[in-house]
Amino acid sequence: MAAISKDTFQFLKDIKKNNNRDWFAEHKPRYVLAMDNTKAFAADLGEMMAGHDNIEGPKVFRIYRDVRFSKNKTPYKTNMGVGFARATDALRGGMYLNIEPGNTFAGGGFWNPNGPDLKRIRNEFAFNAQEFRDILASKEFIKYFGVLKGEALKTAPRGFAKDHPDVDLLRMKQFLISKEFTDKEAMSKDFAVQVNDTFIAMRPFFNFMSDVLTTNENGESII
Repeated sequence: MAAISKDTFQFLKDIKKNNNRDWFAEHKPRYVLAMDNTKAFAADLGEMMAGHDNIEGPKVFRIYRDVRFSKNKTPYKTNMGVGFARATDALRGGMYLNIEPGNTFAGGGFWNPNGPDLKRIRNEFAFNAQEFRDILASKEFIKYFGVLKGEALKTAPRGFAKDHPDVDLLRMKQFLISKEFTDKEAMSKDFAVQVNDTFIAMRPFFNFMSDVLTTNENGESII
């Protein structure tokens, strides 16, 4: 079982302090080793995840930043990112692992749902949000993720009452959950197991969202 190495973490610490092309060119062999280490870890994690979910990937993101439309012109990321998309039309949502000194986390959810998907989710909450609230209140969810995260409107979206009892959910524009890990945990031999357990704990959340987004408001399949 591959583990995230101390050398990978040290490279990420160093590039944060030396985020320029000259330094990177000189230390590119270190980047190659860090990327190979991350890919090996992601491959082992992906095999574990395949035992309980149908996923595409993993996809390890490159370190080069697209600075064309960003005020931040530093050329390189200071993290290693790994994405896992859920396969088939019936399984919705995606998972992500961020490996970064002081900011390692495993996350998942719906970062930018399109208009129809967001409207479908909101209509479900407006009709009955209890099942979703039960998921958020479960011991397993709180243990791993604490609370639901994501951007929200300041008031109820158009078409929904401002005094609706579930207006807090109706206001949500994103539906995100995540668990943070210390640097020590991220470099431990069982880190892949910890991340895999975290992704397993996401399943009730994903199952609910998948059921909603693959049916109409009468509960009939649309796929």
